[in-house]
Amino acid sequence: MTDQPILMRSGDEKSRTQTPGKLFRLMIKSKKLEAIIAEIEPNTSSRWYKHDGEELHYVLEGEIEYDVGEKSYKLHKGDLLWHNSNIEHRAKNISDKKAKYATVGTPPTFMIE
Repeated sequence: MTDQPILMRSGDEKSRTQTPGKLFRLMIKSKKLEAIIAEIEPNTSSRWYKHDGEELHYVLEGEIEYDVGEKSYKLHKGDLLWHNSNIEHRAKNISDKKAKYATVGTPPTFMIE
């Protein structure tokens, strides 16, 4: 791990995890955080997650419904949601088009390089 700035150009990624209907691209991973670009096909959900830390989600394309515990948040392009990660959470694409969003999480627990 470096203390130097990390620049990722358009099209770059460190690693990717793909399952039917979902693509998670690890963009940046440091000692304290990670940044992921997620793509979810229409009418598809991520699995439920629960772990230490905090997350920030920013919708880049489409619409998602983000469940945090018992609450659901309908998010559109340009919307931002923050939550504690120790509450069960997941993303659902509720539209008929692919949804794309960025997630920044701390500590970096989601993806292995």
